[in-house]
Amino acid sequence: MDNVRAVSDPINRRGPSENPAVWGTVYRFLGAQASSSVAALALTTALGKQVYDLTHSELALGMLGLVEFLPSLILVLLSGTLADRLDRRRMASVALLFETSAAVGLALYARSGPTSAVPIFLLVLAFGTARAFAAPALRSMPADLTPPGRLPWITVRYSGTWQLSAIVGPVLGGVLYAIDPTTAFLAVAGLFLAGAAGITTVRYAPHVVDRHRGLRATAEPLDALEPAELEDVEIAAGADGPKVSRIREALEGARFIRREPVLLGAITLDLAAVLFGGALALLPAIAEDRLHVGAVGLGWLRASVGIGAAAMTLGLAWRPVQRNIGRVLMVVVAVFGVFTVVLGATTSFVVAFVALAILSGADAVSVYIRATLVPLVTPDAMRGRVLAFEMVLIGASNELGAFESGVTGQIFGPAVAIVIGGAASVVVAFAWWFGFPALRRLDRFPRMETGVGEPG
Repeated sequence: MDNVRAVSDPINRRGPSENPAVWGTVYRFLGAQASSSVAALALTTALGKQVYDLTHSELALGMLGLVEFLPSLILVLLSGTLADRLDRRRMASVALLFETSAAVGLALYARSGPTSAVPIFLLVLAFGTARAFAAPALRSMPADLTPPGRLPWITVRYSGTWQLSAIVGPVLGGVLYAIDPTTAFLAVAGLFLAGAAGITTVRYAPHVVDRHRGLRATAEPLDALEPAELEDVEIAAGADGPKVSRIREALEGARFIRREPVLLGAITLDLAAVLFGGALALLPAIAEDRLHVGAVGLGWLRASVGIGAAAMTLGLAWRPVQRNIGRVLMVVVAVFGVFTVVLGATTSFVVAFVALAILSGADAVSVYIRATLVPLVTPDAMRGRVLAFEMVLIGASNELGAFESGVTGQIFGPAVAIVIGGAASVVVAFAWWFGFPALRRLDRFPRMETGVGEPG
């Protein structure tokens, strides 16, 4: 692999900070992403507490995740194609405005003295629909801001932003909900609105011009263009060639994942492991009935997920994973499963807090590897469609995993359900070790050339 450069290359580790314009746009993007992520995680915490207070049902908690996920599944062909055809900044900003509206609706319902969870599920369905369009656009953008050789630099900071949000968001949601549910949802709406405004200030790196050719004959760098100027730019690869059917074009993301064994193995590993290990959905029940803590304690339990993941992300920023990528991925999935079992077995708040921190740290390594690997393996012009399908598959692992946990929790109780799910995650890691040899043998990240389109 002569053209592969390690992530530890000094140029890659240094990042684009030598170019103030690139540095500035990266951090404006991360700021907008942080605002959106804090809002989403605060919303999840407040909604989980509100639904459990109204229903006292583990199944209702599982249904909450399922309702949020369904729009991503139904709209995957449309959302991925649009993320490849429209200006991703504009698409993300509009979707975040709709998320703001859903949060305002939840605030108004909370103020009315709710007695039923049905309106909450309907508003969550609207929120999930907006999220289905925001996610592929936002997740495609890091690779638009820096050259491919710099992607690990921005990926670890992107992951770190998410992990910091996973600390702040749940604590904010839990504390504000304990004070006043309406205030919690209004704060969430304000954060979504800030994210919608912030994402419009982001500018693309010059290398993205090649992917956006079609309606513009100029070589003017795309980072100098305003979002409105890109609204109708043809993004799909081969814009000069014959048109393919829209359905076939939309399905190319799924076909590409299926053709790439490393990509297929990495994505389905996460799907299968978290599908069985979706313990977070049952945290409101665990906090209330097993650990005997209220909304603030629940917020800190969910924050421990961010604390563990943030600590691991800092470690990755200092010493990123460079070798044996596939094996590391499978090992951390097994660690995730082991500490999920610990979480289900304990009745101690401290042990539960530590177990959540460790399992989330293992998950952070998995997320870092997958978030770096997928864009590097995927052609630029297909990234939106591939990430839309990845979002559905990962969403299936998270949200359908939450539903599975809700069903098993209703049958066996939340503690037994979490233990069963964690054990299944360990089994999945062993199965993928033998079932995906190409992934197991993966040593380094591909396509890590430097020197092309570097800022500065």
